[in-house]
Amino acid sequence: MSDKTEEKITVQESEQLTEQPKEVTEPAEKTDKTELNNAVVEALKSVYDPEIPVNIYELGLIYSVNIDDAGKVEIEMTLTSPACPVAGTLPPEVEGKVRSIPGVSECVVKVVWDPPWGMNMMSEEAKLQLNLY
Repeated sequence: MSDKTEEKITVQESEQLTEQPKEVTEPAEKTDKTELNNAVVEALKSVYDPEIPVNIYELGLIYSVNIDDAGKVEIEMTLTSPACPVAGTLPPEVEGKVRSIPGVSECVVKVVWDPPWGMNMMSEEAKLQLNLY
């Protein structure tokens, strides 16, 4: 009887070793999405408002970055004012830089005005760069 018990344990152990839990693939996908998000943020940090020597990410002009599983990036951003002279060129520049990132299948940039941009949205780094302390 002990031989049969040992055989059952061996079979159970064997099944456990060959089973592959579903969670194994999920963290890898999240890591890829995290890496893609980091690449998008780096691309956004390379875009500058020509009137202010700080990138648009640190200025607080980027309200949200959403990336789906297919690599589609949706960005909600604003401008410093509705009369901003780069209103027609800045969003397409953002879109172009993000689209050029490997793994990005599509990029949609939406300019929003709510909430209105204010200096309180700037990062500490941006405030230091502009001597606002």
